[in-house]
Amino acid sequence: MRVAVTGATGTIGRALVGALKERGDDVTVLSRDAERAKGALGGDVEAFAWPDPKGSPPPAGALRGRDAVVHLLGEQIAQRWTDDAKQEIRDSRVLATRNLVSALAELPEGERPGVLVSQSGAGWYGHRGDERLDESAPAGDDFLAQLSADWEAEARRAEELGVRVAVNRTGMVLSESGGALEKMLPFFKAGIGGPVAGGRQYVPWVHLDDVVGAILFELDTDAAGGPMNLTAPEPATNRALSKALGRVLRRPAFAPVPALAVRALYGEMAEIVTTGQRAVPARLTELGYRFRQPELEQALRDATGSTRAES
Repeated sequence: MRVAVTGATGTIGRALVGALKERGDDVTVLSRDAERAKGALGGDVEAFAWPDPKGSPPPAGALRGRDAVVHLLGEQIAQRWTDDAKQEIRDSRVLATRNLVSALAELPEGERPGVLVSQSGAGWYGHRGDERLDESAPAGDDFLAQLSADWEAEARRAEELGVRVAVNRTGMVLSESGGALEKMLPFFKAGIGGPVAGGRQYVPWVHLDDVVGAILFELDTDAAGGPMNLTAPEPATNRALSKALGRVLRRPAFAPVPALAVRALYGEMAEIVTTGQRAVPARLTELGYRFRQPELEQALRDATGSTRAES
């Protein structure tokens, strides 16, 4: 398969490109700096420059004749949400996706990729307490929910072109590098980690192995279209995740973190950790995807490089 990947130098992108190459696929990447991307990902990838994703479409040559596109591009969400930061987060997703689909529309039908797998987020659902959420649940009304709804709408415009579109409502990715876990580890390793804001809110976690595995599955599965919750089969509460991480690191994990302290540190962005979504992967399960890392403690052990949990 010939696959074009945006956002290929991020945590998910690097792992995905490696997996695509390992199975023999022909990989093209789009990056603001094509030479840097080629250096980071290896000389056997073809790299095209897309210097202004928010303001212009990608080069047609990066998409023409490819079988599929995986769209991972987006400004980091885990930062303090100033007005400027929120606009950048939104534009990097909504406008860049609009420009990508516009570029697909300009290609002759016979040279247009047949599949688009695009990122979204479990934040689509907003603040829903302990409600079990499959893909049929409506969007919430907060910043992340509306961002996800608009982001998905831009990606799904490609369906009008005859492109199969899967949008992944991805949860908190457990990875040894990057993401929320990397920010949590210093506190837990120091023995001062613990549940946040009472710890009753659900965390829709997923291991990086399954993010990559699900994307490959979606590329290969004709029935994989529409919204897909890319989360582990059983979401965990923040308290359960904290305890599991403490066991894996062999450190105490009982220090409660008040919501007020998190909001003081992160501002509005604190809602990511003080609220949550009990999202479940109904569509992936229905289609037959088998999770590589379905158990939280084992997933944390793998993501942190720990070899055994505390007995």
